Amino acid sequence: MKTRPILLLLIILMGFSQIVLAQGSNSVAIVLTADGPIMPPMLEYIKRGIETAEQRDAEVLVIQLNTPGGSVDTMLKIIAAIRDSDAPVVVYVAPKNAIAGSAGAMITMAGHASAMAPETSIGASSPISSSGENLNSTADEKAKQLIKAAIRPFVTPRGEDALQLAEAMIDEAKAVTADEALDAKLVDFIAADTEDLLQRLNGFTVQMEEGPLTLDTENIEVQPLAMSFIEQLLLMLTDPNIAFLLLAIGVQAILIELSSPGGWVAGFIGAVCLTLATYGLGVLPVNWFGGIFLIIAFVLFALDIKAPTHGALTTAGVASFIVGALVLFNSPGTPQFQRVSAPLVIGTGFFLGMLFFATLLVALRARRTPIQIGSESLTGKTGTAQMFEGEAGQVHVEGESWSAKKAPESEPISKGDKIEVVEVRGLRLIVKKK
Repeated sequence: MKTRPILLLLIILMGFSQIVLAQGSNSVAIVLTADGPIMPPMLEYIKRGIETAEQRDAEVLVIQLNTPGGSVDTMLKIIAAIRDSDAPVVVYVAPKNAIAGSAGAMITMAGHASAMAPETSIGASSPISSSGENLNSTADEKAKQLIKAAIRPFVTPRGEDALQLAEAMIDEAKAVTADEALDAKLVDFIAADTEDLLQRLNGFTVQMEEGPLTLDTENIEVQPLAMSFIEQLLLMLTDPNIAFLLLAIGVQAILIELSSPGGWVAGFIGAVCLTLATYGLGVLPVNWFGGIFLIIAFVLFALDIKAPTHGALTTAGVASFIVGALVLFNSPGTPQFQRVSAPLVIGTGFFLGMLFFATLLVALRARRTPIQIGSESLTGKTGTAQMFEGEAGQVHVEGESWSAKKAPESEPISKGDKIEVVEVRGLRLIVKKK
């Protein structure tokens, strides 16, 4: 009986220990790796990271950023998501040689705290149009004023130097190193890696919507949150080279289906590729004038199927395809990271031209090949006379018996003679003695 109080005490102590351990395990840091252009898939990834940090009651959410820039609209949505987050968000430009270019610089400034790894850079945030071209003076000024107004509330508390540097990044496309950004207090720390960053964040106070919050990142558990397969796929589709290749493969597959109808594989592949390419084209800053040349190329290829011109229309189609692709993706003012590789375009154009021309030759040869089935295919075949009286009789050709008539130029035919079919008239063969 005396053992019961002791057992009860042990159970209570074990329960308290589990509660303490559970409370200790709640101190986590969610780490995102945002490596790529600022496009809608990146927005969804960061929003998912913020939701995860809020659900797990994370001490801090770290966005490890490496981006050349991207969409202004997407940037503004990411900034809004960061500022509305209940979990503190730290934007960390890393690893070494990473950049927070253009829209990435604005996102870095929007963090409740910000840091950069050594040998990284930030800036060059002048806006451009959705087609990748420089804005006219009025539109340019409006866009710049809009972006400056968006970042002013959280850059102003950093001091006059930080605000001037941020505005210079927008007005003059200025870019600076990590040391220069730290000197201007545009960022809070220079950290070698995530572990170093969390050590520096310990005891640091950030301004949240509810008020100041002092971070406790000592002995914190780091929980990486990778991009999902769908997010990676959609982000990959915003690569101009990938979008171009999908467009090229899709067009070629559809043309193969048109030149040799009856199958479904080429048509299915073409439809899938064109659908995926359409997503990328809808997100990238493209000049749709180039689409006119691509349509012309498609028409020229199709015409060469219906009215073969010994490759002349195919050659013109290849030239139109190359010009169209370069105009579509590489308009003046388009950032370098959103341009398609010119050698890739030219090489792909010539390859597709040769592939289509070879497919066209196969189709034409098939049309000109004598029919290999049915009675028409018997011309020129040899057989044996089964019964022959005078001008008519019966012959055995290709395993079947046929009614036959002697050709005028043939010698007389007798039973058992070898014969050759010279003509087919309905269901009767015209034959001669072999």
